[in-house]
Amino acid sequence: MDKLNIYKLFNEHIKLGKVLLDEPMKKHTYFKIGGPADVMVLPGNIEEITKAIRICKENNIDYYLVGNGTNLLVTDKGIRGVVIKVEKNLSDIKVEGTKIIAQAGSLLSVVSKAALNHSLTGLEFASGIPGTLGGAIAMNAGAYGPEMKDVVTKVRCIDREGNIKEYTNEEMNFSYRHSRVQEESLLVVEVELQLEKGNYEEIKKYMDELTEKRTTKQPLHLPSAGSTFKRPEGDYASRLIDVAGLKGLRYGDAQVSDKHCGFIVNLGEATSEEVLHLISVVQKTVKDKFGIELEPEVKIIGER
Repeated sequence: MDKLNIYKLFNEHIKLGKVLLDEPMKKHTYFKIGGPADVMVLPGNIEEITKAIRICKENNIDYYLVGNGTNLLVTDKGIRGVVIKVEKNLSDIKVEGTKIIAQAGSLLSVVSKAALNHSLTGLEFASGIPGTLGGAIAMNAGAYGPEMKDVVTKVRCIDREGNIKEYTNEEMNFSYRHSRVQEESLLVVEVELQLEKGNYEEIKKYMDELTEKRTTKQPLHLPSAGSTFKRPEGDYASRLIDVAGLKGLRYGDAQVSDKHCGFIVNLGEATSEEVLHLISVVQKTVKDKFGIELEPEVKIIGER
């Protein structure tokens, strides 16, 4: 089925959300990089998400599930098929005692603020992590030690067949930057977090300290996908890249940040190919010098 017919098909079924044709992915990633998606669907609720997935399955249409694109690098040729984007339309947050029940499109920073407003401690580490709660669960996001797995009790997901399933913390198979979501290409729709009662001023002070640490050490003023590489066992990717002499290395408008070597940043009009070239140079140099294979943390999708 060609993209125009796919577009028409989804317009017949998606009423609360939006359907976009040839949508530039650079508008939907923090990297500000990426060619067009044939069709992008912005579902209005959980029912429309399941409907969109089933339409793709029934018509053998390739599809990709994305949040707000914080750790995404889309290729310059873009994405063939359908992108189902879950963000603002699924952002309800409820606080029940020491529990927070939030939809997957909620920004992690907003969920953390809700915890602060109710004097709940345990989520401070996530206050400065960009992206949605769903994306944070998918990759078991963490910072300065704690990870999402430390506070999650239940996760509701939609599987590849469009069925809603619920998993406990143990069933999520959390590990470093990994979860069951990645294993089975699930889509997170709602998360239950268990926090503890704390002191508002102490929680706010800690969050402010972490914010200060991020803003002074990370290149937040430039587009990127966050940490480009996963942390190798017993070391840090940023340290290895720095010692290898790659700080500030530039190819086109892609650059190994001269502020934090763990980030590859977009200086203006960087292409996916430029970023991928830098990733390969960094990987080869670090492997040659230290015998360590750096694994990308950034998710790369699209036609190559």
